[in-house]
Amino acid sequence: MGTSQGNARRRRESWAAALFIGPDLIGLVVFVLLPILFAVYVSFFGWNLISPMKFIGLANYRRLATDSDWWLSMGRTLQFAFIYVPVLFAISLGLAVAFTKLTGRTSAGLRSAYLLPFAVTSVIASTLWMFLYQEKTGYLNAFLNLLGIPDQPFIGSPAQAMVSVVVVVLWINLGYTSMLFFSAIRQIPASLLEAARLDGANGWKTFWGITFPLIRPTSVFVVVTSTIASFQILDIILVMTRGGPANATQVGVLYIYKRSFDQLQMGYGSALSVVMFVILLVISLIQLRFTRRNNLEG
Repeated sequence: MGTSQGNARRRRESWAAALFIGPDLIGLVVFVLLPILFAVYVSFFGWNLISPMKFIGLANYRRLATDSDWWLSMGRTLQFAFIYVPVLFAISLGLAVAFTKLTGRTSAGLRSAYLLPFAVTSVIASTLWMFLYQEKTGYLNAFLNLLGIPDQPFIGSPAQAMVSVVVVVLWINLGYTSMLFFSAIRQIPASLLEAARLDGANGWKTFWGITFPLIRPTSVFVVVTSTIASFQILDIILVMTRGGPANATQVGVLYIYKRSFDQLQMGYGSALSVVMFVILLVISLIQLRFTRRNNLEG
């Protein structure tokens, strides 16, 4: 009797669990797994959305290997990442440490203010910054003129466009990443910090000796996720520059977008997408490896 009741209860719990995770699993299959499989399938075909699909085997991948424009766009992706990730990490961590020194409404108010840009959609943020970056009428140049600095072209200059885009992405994401660091720092036992102070360690030594090592999992998470985000940057560049001027901001994902939807080379665009997916998968596996190592050491 007791066994049958226990089995019935476990079945009810299993059904309840299935009802909770079922929609997520369906969404994962429909919106993630199936598109990936379809992209892999289409990558072996020549297809322009109008004519019938024509099987061409590995031709798209052979073309990719010798496509100089693709490799240049990936180089610009790396350029974006090499600027964006270290700056985001350093400023976010600095803000988080500064927030821990503040108390009461001041700390809460500043944290809320820094989080506001993260709540703004990328399209709205990009449009706002386009007005700020205007060479003749933008507020940034008006401010620079007050300092005696002549007008700057910003997104109109191949030399300044990438950095200008990085500034926008930083403005959007700084609040979120600084809150990640802030939460990690707040979880450090106060007894450890107090013991360091009693041993005569100053704030700098305490940070590098205790705080920074203990927030390493968060540091790894921020570095890896921001690197992945760097490889996926599209909407902001699409709105602000469309890869210009002179292809200075044409990153990998934008190149895939143009090949697929502007030039209707769906097969080739799918092959590029598969390669990009593999790159991001490798980065994600690196994150998992570091996370497991941190958990084991912890």
